[in-house]
Amino acid sequence: MVEPMPHQLMGYDRAITMFSPDGRLLQVEYAKKTVRQGSTAIGMVCSDGVLLVTDKRIVDNLMVPESVEKIWQIDDHIGATASGILSDARVLIERAQLKAQQHRVTYDTPVDVITIVKDIANLKQICTQSGGLRPFGVSVLVAGIDADRPTLYETDPTGIFFEYKASVIGEGEVEIEEILQKDYKPEIKVEDGLKLCLGALKSVLGDNFSIERIDAAYIKKDEKKFKKFSKETIDRNLGQAKVKKVKKK
Repeated sequence: MVEPMPHQLMGYDRAITMFSPDGRLLQVEYAKKTVRQGSTAIGMVCSDGVLLVTDKRIVDNLMVPESVEKIWQIDDHIGATASGILSDARVLIERAQLKAQQHRVTYDTPVDVITIVKDIANLKQICTQSGGLRPFGVSVLVAGIDADRPTLYETDPTGIFFEYKASVIGEGEVEIEEILQKDYKPEIKVEDGLKLCLGALKSVLGDNFSIERIDAAYIKKDEKKFKKFSKETIDRNLGQAKVKKVKKK
């Protein structure tokens, strides 16, 4: 009896437009694995705004931590972070920034968060069905304020997107999601949300955790202004954060 050959050996992963016999696009699945190997990023909707916290994973002691950008401002009321191939993310973010400015100049109003999310997701989807292209190897969390309502969306390499109350992508995704499932509450404030995210990151990263690796930003409902937390604020909240013992899966 001849054993079935792995799909890779049969060539189903050589082109993005080729489905395997069981209906899978293997190149897209490889892109998802790339995201899971990326540095962690967390988004959270709070009662008074929306929050983004990310690990920049500084791998070289000679690198200037401030030069690593992993949280971006798209418009005054919209921010984003990502996990996976950050050069792919940069292209998507710059496109989103242009889209936001074009909307503001054309209509003299701020763009809706969902409009930005759909534009990013549409480009990702095109790259899953066009020969000669490869999927974007990055997931993006887009956070913003729409009509006084904090919103958070996640887009993955397939081009699909969902709205979340809290979401995590990248390394330690499973462990941090368990923490969020237990400890997240819709009435949580931005500063308490920061403590929860910092505690979750420290629980998963362990000895690798460092303030220099952490970047965090927020947008309040009443201000609708993208702002980054200072290192002093992050350090102060880290001291009050709860660190749990987790088993890596």
